[in-house]
Amino acid sequence: MLIDGGEASESSKVYAYLKKLGVNHLDYIVATHAHSDHIGGLSGALNYASVDTALCPVTSYDSKTFNSFTKYLSQQGVSITVPEPGDTFSLGSASVTILGPQKSYEDTNDTSIVMKVVYGKTSFLFTGDAERTAEADILDAGYNLSATVLKVGHHGSDTSTSYPFLREIMPEYAVIQVGKGNSYGHPTEDTLSKLRDANAKVYRNDLQGTIICTSDGEEVSFSTEKNESLQTNPTETSTTEPNDVGEYIGNKNSKKFHLPTCKNLPAEKNRVFFDSRQEAVDAGFDPCGNCHP
Repeated sequence: MLIDGGEASESSKVYAYLKKLGVNHLDYIVATHAHSDHIGGLSGALNYASVDTALCPVTSYDSKTFNSFTKYLSQQGVSITVPEPGDTFSLGSASVTILGPQKSYEDTNDTSIVMKVVYGKTSFLFTGDAERTAEADILDAGYNLSATVLKVGHHGSDTSTSYPFLREIMPEYAVIQVGKGNSYGHPTEDTLSKLRDANAKVYRNDLQGTIICTSDGEEVSFSTEKNESLQTNPTETSTTEPNDVGEYIGNKNSKKFHLPTCKNLPAEKNRVFFDSRQEAVDAGFDPCGNCHP
């Protein structure tokens, strides 16, 4: 099962990744909702792999990326299936339950397909971009939301991951799929604070690149493209050793750059990330006098 594919510009990356894994057939492809940053790259997948079932909350949407998605599905003779809350299906020896959307919404984010995957003693909750309204309706439906791993809603925006919703999930791990240096300021400090309160270990694409989580049915394990030991949701009492960190965080306003463990990090919206100290210096940033990066 493939859930979402990024922007259309990521199609070649999705194609290459499936080819690398030798995945030329998908039992399910899921477009959580119709926004281009979730549905665009699925065209790349459909150019490499055949698919049995395509799930999406809508069958039509006025955008080039959606039309491209449906075009490649039709070439395989596949039409979109709109799932209903409470639907269940098997994925190998795992089970999948559709939890949302609970009703029709004007906000496309709230139409996101929310699903829980259970494999043995481990479970994963995928939330698309569902926001607080949709989260509240899922809570009211009375599902068991507890999960080992949470795919954090809406790239870590403060419009998702409400306290009541998170309290029901209480994940051990949280994965934030978010672009480096994005203009939205995602993930927000508000969301990171909630995840700290829930004692969830956070993994982030913007700091760690590709994130792979593997379950054996008993427990899950993670590997990342870079910065595997980085504390991605630091507090002032962080004990991460600076030498273990391969990334630097700059302040757009002060033009200072810091170690990710520095207690003087700027607000999320003012951060810019560098892969090396030299990159920060070359960009005209000065080292912080506190953490001495």
